[in-house]
Amino acid sequence: MIKLRLKRFGKKKEASFRIVACNSTSRRDGRPLQELGFYNPRTKETRLDTEALRARLTQGAQPTDVVRTLLEKGGLLEKIERPSIAIGKAKLEKQKLSKAKSKDEKSDSNDAKSDSNETES
Repeated sequence: MIKLRLKRFGKKKEASFRIVACNSTSRRDGRPLQELGFYNPRTKETRLDTEALRARLTQGAQPTDVVRTLLEKGGLLEKIERPSIAIGKAKLEKQKLSKAKSKDEKSDSNDAKSDSNETES
């Protein structure tokens, strides 16, 4: 299976990446089948070879998550809501609701305690 993924190059702690097409079993920095673009995360610079990318995608190449987001930003792929992201958002909403409920319950119990303290005085 052909994957579209990032190949790291550059100095230590100043990484840049090339978007490459390679076999799924090959190493990260191994020899790619084709170089399709460039991405610099420090300057957010991205260059894409759109014709070559479209050709590889029509052949059935599977992009990694990071490459998929770069292609979505470049307008080559439709932005889709991935299931893992939807599940994560739902989980965060649940946590926010439960925290809000627990805060309300604590404030209600504190109000009741303060009312009982006032009646004792």
